[in-house]
Amino acid sequence: MRIALTGGGTGGHIFPAIAVGEALARRGHEVFYVGSSGLESQLAPKHFPFYEIAAGKLDRTALRPAEALKVAKGLTQALALARRMRPDAVFATGGYAAFPFAFAASTLGSPLILHEQNAALGLANRLLSRRARVLALAVPANLPPALKARAQVVGMPVREVRHPREAARRQLGLDPERTTLFVLGGSQGARVFNQRLPALLAPFLDRIQVIHQTGTRWLEETRATFSHPHYHFVDFLDTTHAWSASDLAVTRAGAMTLAEAAYHEVPLIIVPLPSSAGGHQEKNARLYEARGAARVVLQENIEALGEHVEELLDPETRRAMRKALQTLSPAGSAERLATLIESCLKGVMA
Repeated sequence: MRIALTGGGTGGHIFPAIAVGEALARRGHEVFYVGSSGLESQLAPKHFPFYEIAAGKLDRTALRPAEALKVAKGLTQALALARRMRPDAVFATGGYAAFPFAFAASTLGSPLILHEQNAALGLANRLLSRRARVLALAVPANLPPALKARAQVVGMPVREVRHPREAARRQLGLDPERTTLFVLGGSQGARVFNQRLPALLAPFLDRIQVIHQTGTRWLEETRATFSHPHYHFVDFLDTTHAWSASDLAVTRAGAMTLAEAAYHEVPLIIVPLPSSAGGHQEKNARLYEARGAARVVLQENIEALGEHVEELLDPETRRAMRKALQTLSPAGSAERLATLIESCLKGVMA
């Protein structure tokens, strides 16, 4: 069967789609990806045939004219592509890049399966939810009764790939024997991490090495402000290698980041994004903290981060946190979603 993946803008939308697509491909399905010129256009073609269409950013309060034109263009392109490809099902992971093709293909009769990563539906998924055959949730969410009847909690799919630790470190140009801290501010980086963390982590560089994803936009700016042989800045990397290489990490609290950390059992120091919608990042972070899997530092108190780094350099502390992370692991989510999609295909074929 032919299955379309769509969604993009951030890694939190793209990586779950790739993980599920790989599971479907292993089962013998033909998989292709539809997205915009954003990050998905760099990542998805490494795994599947990729089709680029226009996608306007959906605003929660108003649609800006230039973006409205992109939405209209994207819908036109999506309808033409859907008529040509005729997918047997569409798996959409949200973000503005998911909307055009999911809407167009579902209009033409392709079953639509949505995945929502957070406890509240994003705008694209809210607009598409009435068309969805199934709404798959990473975590339980408050939904109206009609939508709740079509919802299932399946977890957050991640790419279930682990690499030997020393090999992963060599792949990233790191010392294979040195304790490694991973700094991840999301797929596009976090400027406050870039500005503050090198100095805060500098006192520990006699004992550890750092791999710090800055985001493409900020790489050169950040490199110009700090240099140390054990502090490595990269714009963007394959996180399966970074997580496999790491003993601990400093991150934001996006659903994808936390799920990957749990899968790889990497103890966390979490600095939630203060401006996240509905404060969902701090809620995510507090859940991990309550389970004993993380320490939380609010951005306004980021100077206190060093105390937690010192704590997590203790192997026994990390061992206890890894055990806690096992209870939060999303292992099997991609396969569960693949099975859910196949059940929708059987419904179509019946």
